[in-house]
Amino acid sequence: MLGRRAALGLGASLALGQPVWGAATPPIVFPRDAGAHPDFATEWWYVTGCAAVAGDAAAFGFQLTFFRSRVAKAQGMQSGLAARQLVFAHAALTDVKGRKLWHDQRMARWSGDAPGQNPADTASASTQDTGIRLRDWTLEHRGSGLEARLRCTDFALSLSMTPSQPVLLQGDQGLSRKGPEASQTSYYYSLPHLQVRGELELRGKRHAVEAGSTAWLDHEWSQEMLHPDAVGWDWIGINLFDGSALTAFRLRNKKGTALWDGGSFRAADKLFSFHRGEVIFQPLRAWKSPLSQASYPVEWLVRTPADFYTVRALVDNQEMDSRASTGAIYWEGLCEVLDSNQRLVGRGYLEMTGYAAPIRL
Repeated sequence: MLGRRAALGLGASLALGQPVWGAATPPIVFPRDAGAHPDFATEWWYVTGCAAVAGDAAAFGFQLTFFRSRVAKAQGMQSGLAARQLVFAHAALTDVKGRKLWHDQRMARWSGDAPGQNPADTASASTQDTGIRLRDWTLEHRGSGLEARLRCTDFALSLSMTPSQPVLLQGDQGLSRKGPEASQTSYYYSLPHLQVRGELELRGKRHAVEAGSTAWLDHEWSQEMLHPDAVGWDWIGINLFDGSALTAFRLRNKKGTALWDGGSFRAADKLFSFHRGEVIFQPLRAWKSPLSQASYPVEWLVRTPADFYTVRALVDNQEMDSRASTGAIYWEGLCEVLDSNQRLVGRGYLEMTGYAAPIRL
């Protein structure tokens, strides 16, 4: 399927100002490819953001991720109860002032039928546009943007996110290489600088999310992503204050060195895709988890062709324990970014996997 879609040709990226939905660029076509791809093995919609509350520009970080996994052995089953797809969801809220991460997780089955068609489904995903549900957690395209709704025991999110920039096609016009083999490629696009309004709730106290709050959406799907030697990755998605967007990642091997790396930098009407060997993650400070005993670099020097950036966690303990759903323990949290002159230039999210145990997709 990867070869078939790649053969469609690689079109130019979307023009600045053109809305994401209703536009088309092979091999990624909107709004269709904003929806689910149940024929692919792995897929996720990943929303991260920084919420301004009560005049504090970085009061909270928030994260909502829906994962879809195709169950190969169940594809031929005729029963409406067959779990042909599994849907997982992780949600988290970082209270910066309180120095605490709150998180929750869920898992459910999806038959692969259209949403609402199979009453046995406790999760579903549209194949026509963004519209994914896991019980009462939802991420949907509505009107001019995205809406996220979820309620957990300790926190809740009700957010509207409106694009302020066109879609960012990662890699080679949306085909993002993730390893030394050509098959280790994903379809990957981002929506940086989403403008966020709405409300978040923590321990019963409601907070209005103010203007200036921003989010980032990654949507990625693949048949095969990780090389057998890969044990985890380090990734950043940063909304820079000047409107630029920075993505950088590396896949690590068992020795802790880079098996593959990449990313992009978009400023104004220019998009620069990084090539293998151009992104270097250098750890500066580590934090050891009392839960997993894993040691995570919570401050990095990230060297890219755009600049050298210092990436600092705003709270050290943003470790996620998802053993009740996807089975992994990993670090994912709000960070601030300084340029090579040590000026604060942006905020976003840092994700680190494979430190507690090798990651498996």
